Amino acid sequence: MVKLIIGGTGSGKTKELIDQVNAAVKEEKGSVVCVSRGSKLTFDISHDARLIDATDYAVQDYNSLLGFLCGIHAGNYDITRIFIDGLYKIAGTKDSAAAETFLSDLAVLAEKHGIKFTVSLSQDVAEATEGMKRFL
Repeated sequence: MVKLIIGGTGSGKTKELIDQVNAAVKEEKGSVVCVSRGSKLTFDISHDARLIDATDYAVQDYNSLLGFLCGIHAGNYDITRIFIDGLYKIAGTKDSAAAETFLSDLAVLAEKHGIKFTVSLSQDVAEATEGMKRFL
């Protein structure tokens, strides 16, 4: 399952994501991971969730992000939830078509391994592609 949190800057996406991470830590039987750009969420999310700063790794585009997420799961099969805060920032490009492809690939990964993904994206809902809208 892939769920997309989408909205313009300042619309509360990160707050919603933080709330979902903290709820997931209490509810999930497996491990919870949050990938963000920078360490701004350090004091907002539960210490029981694993916070990963994507800038510490060679994540430069959607393909490297997908590989990175696969590597995270391969290293810990107990992961049941992965949150991604700011997809465009982490991938380094605001390319809706590439983001749509990434989300579709993420859905395949989610289905195959039973992981739930939640991804936040800074973009007006009206600008979302049809492929993105299926994840809302």
